[in-house]
Amino acid sequence: MNKNIALCFIFFNSLAFAQTDSVQTPETDWKRGGVAKLLFNQAAFSEWASGGQNSISLSFHTDYDLSYSKNGWNWDTKFLGDFGLTKLSGTKFLRKTNDRFDLQSFLGKKFSPTWSYSTVFGVKTQFARGYSYGEDENGNETRTLRTHFFSPVYIQLGVGLYWKKSKNLWVNIAPFTQRLTLVSRKFTDDLSEGKEYFGVRKGDNHRFELGASVNAFYKFSPMKNMTLEQRLGLYSDYLNKAENVDLDYQIAAELQVNEYVSTNLILQLVYDDNAVQRLQVREVFGVGVRMAL
Repeated sequence: MNKNIALCFIFFNSLAFAQTDSVQTPETDWKRGGVAKLLFNQAAFSEWASGGQNSISLSFHTDYDLSYSKNGWNWDTKFLGDFGLTKLSGTKFLRKTNDRFDLQSFLGKKFSPTWSYSTVFGVKTQFARGYSYGEDENGNETRTLRTHFFSPVYIQLGVGLYWKKSKNLWVNIAPFTQRLTLVSRKFTDDLSEGKEYFGVRKGDNHRFELGASVNAFYKFSPMKNMTLEQRLGLYSDYLNKAENVDLDYQIAAELQVNEYVSTNLILQLVYDDNAVQRLQVREVFGVGVRMAL
């Protein structure tokens, strides 16, 4: 083909698989199941008149549940993991597109058909190092280490009440919740006076908070072959600016086109003024092949 003719090649492929298992006996009830998705994107351009940048990206998402029920006791644990990388032509470094490690566990003892006394435990962090990018005085690309695994890590423990209508609809209210933020001192030793790193002061490696938390989950099908899943997390620190409520809200929509093809859209909103004093927004969209195992 003539070199003066513009060429554009875009390859998009996604692979997803889901697994749901259950083990039941007359005395115990264990249930487990989850979904994992792998998404690969590539875009390539040659002499493309309107411009374009070659890129390759790979991302992985997992969502896994484990639950146990016996004699009025309920234990529900959920793990969410996301990790993605992209490489753009003309750039020096690989860049993260997504990075999330989120584990939540609820232990409850029923005192009514839907209500339980509860203890909630949660861990949130990231899998890999995170950087902020810029340029030096010569225009060369630079990067500065911003985060790494377990820096920061948020560890939360609370007691309260757990309302569970079904596995697809529940709310946990914990009016006494402690949250511990742990960081590496390599990020706080060189801070300027008055500055903080995810709420941790100069020279320290932790921040302690005592407050209240609310966690909620709702999953339903608004129409045939479509599923909407919503998660909400709220936290208010009694010890410092209780009016500044931390927010973590995520809505995920999945449309099953047919037995093998589905589309997925995830929108996440986060507000934590110890990290960034503005609303953080994350959006992920994927179309691909789905296999049930």
